[in-house]
Amino acid sequence: MSSSFGSGPTDPPFPSAGFAPPLLAEAVAPAPARHAEYAGFWKRFLAYVLDFFLLVPVGFVVNGVMRMAAGISVTPIWSASSEATAIYKLVENLVGVVVGWVYFAVLESSSRQATLGKMALGLVVTDLTGQRIGFGRATGRYWAKLLSAITLLIGFLMAGFTRRKQALHDMVASTLVLKV
Repeated sequence: MSSSFGSGPTDPPFPSAGFAPPLLAEAVAPAPARHAEYAGFWKRFLAYVLDFFLLVPVGFVVNGVMRMAAGISVTPIWSASSEATAIYKLVENLVGVVVGWVYFAVLESSSRQATLGKMALGLVVTDLTGQRIGFGRATGRYWAKLLSAITLLIGFLMAGFTRRKQALHDMVASTLVLKV
């Protein structure tokens, strides 16, 4: 049985060489493998606007189907005042959050590496080496957007000023948005 460093069951769960916390990863990570240009703030913003206008009709359809299945009127929910409708409104909001999360996480971790809005503008989401990200990292990136939002949106604006055009949520998730 060898007792030399690095050969036992007490090895650290990650290699110490090359490990960097996500917020420091921008400074120490290698450049993306493929030659690509970083996507700036305005192109990313326009992609998000396109995604928003694609998701709104989906939300209306999903909520309409849910209302019909529950026997609730398809009229605007804010015009009703029953307790059941208030609870249902909460459920609709939660479903909207889940639909948004699944949309962004599934598409950004797919082989296309982009939402429909990003695809339309020729953008992809990658890890710091230009490789495809997994569903877990895409999920982390999606929820890290809350940090970008609660900083008075400064976390999003950072994409216009950082060296790799990373927003705060990209730094947290160790991702890049590239033009292809």
